[in-house]
Amino acid sequence: MRLKALPLRVTALTSAVLLVVPAFLVLLVPRRVASGLDRLMPDAALLQSFAARPAQPPPALWLQRLGPSAAVRHWRAQRRLWWQFWGPHGDAGAYLVFSAAPSDPLPADGLRVDDLIVVAPSPLARQLLQEQLKLRRRPPKGLALRCSQMLVQQEGVLWNPAALAQMLGPLAPLAITLQQGCLSLRSERAALLWQGEAESSPEARGAAPDRLAVPSLPLGSSNAPPLELRGQRLDLLLRGLLSTALLRTALAERYGLGPEQLRLLQSAPFNLRLQAQAGGPYRAGLQLLVRLPGERKLWERWLLDLSTALEQQGLSRLQPQPPLTLWNREDGAVVGGWRWLASDQLLLFVGPNPVQAPSLQPPAVGDWQLTLQPKALEALQLLPPGLPVVVKRASQLVMLGRGSGSTALAGRLELR
Repeated sequence: MRLKALPLRVTALTSAVLLVVPAFLVLLVPRRVASGLDRLMPDAALLQSFAARPAQPPPALWLQRLGPSAAVRHWRAQRRLWWQFWGPHGDAGAYLVFSAAPSDPLPADGLRVDDLIVVAPSPLARQLLQEQLKLRRRPPKGLALRCSQMLVQQEGVLWNPAALAQMLGPLAPLAITLQQGCLSLRSERAALLWQGEAESSPEARGAAPDRLAVPSLPLGSSNAPPLELRGQRLDLLLRGLLSTALLRTALAERYGLGPEQLRLLQSAPFNLRLQAQAGGPYRAGLQLLVRLPGERKLWERWLLDLSTALEQQGLSRLQPQPPLTLWNREDGAVVGGWRWLASDQLLLFVGPNPVQAPSLQPPAVGDWQLTLQPKALEALQLLPPGLPVVVKRASQLVMLGRGSGSTALAGRLELR
């Protein structure tokens, strides 16, 4: 009798193990909230996560997509985060995304994506997204996985090349190392702070770079230029310019910058700044200071070739003193020139001759540092039109970067 009971006891014990262990593991590793976000990310040019604050009135997007009654009902049920994203065609409007119970009815133009409800800006936008979601997608890896994990845990933003091009316009090629990435966001008094990473390729699968610390205070001074970019390698700018065959041809044929010079320039430390002008034909002057590698004779030969190209374009050369060369239009206005500041430092400028030249100080942290005054640049009408209004009205923006293939980012936006 005891021998017959033994198999029953073993079976009961086995059944208990099979039931209890998975339940215990679920408690240790709970199911990821907002798992449907992974399926939405490939169709998002720009995606933002926001903290839910149900005690406050619903945001404008909720009222637009759901109507007053449904917006209040769903908004009061939110506890952690909600999201909005724009598809490849940003002019279609933003999609609203929020967590919901399986029993919650779908609103108009809404669809269910795992544990999320997505409300499209129009019936056509809903249909297009529904068709895209039918495609078989690989699980996110590398940068995409890290961004997805961040966006379900805290406030942040994710972008891809389409969003970057729309925001920066013609300046987008200069940010080719930041084509796709994400940032976590937090506020501190009157400043917006961020940390994150970016990649030059949307298909990046690299490891996460070491994080950069957010600057504790604005790094610029009251007399700082509206824009200044300091970097350890000019490759930061050249990579975007050289990615276009048309620009490569123009640099070689019109300005004499061939493969040898460009290869050397990639490792050159630099300082790029935009200086506002109180009067004259230019609103601002552009200045690029570079520490040139190799022999000076190589660069002097290049300047001779450049001089020939400028003369063929109808400009006149003026050399008031040996280190300085100016170029004038037919009306006598100075349109640019160059000046040797040291045996290996060349200042190239577009616009009037700079009264005060920049210096080649390295970035405070990391490989490059961008400091700009958005409000001052907007007054000069020099900001890309696609930037958010909150950025255009800010007094100062500081961004730090480290790395090239995988770039760690940190920064702050001073709102007053």
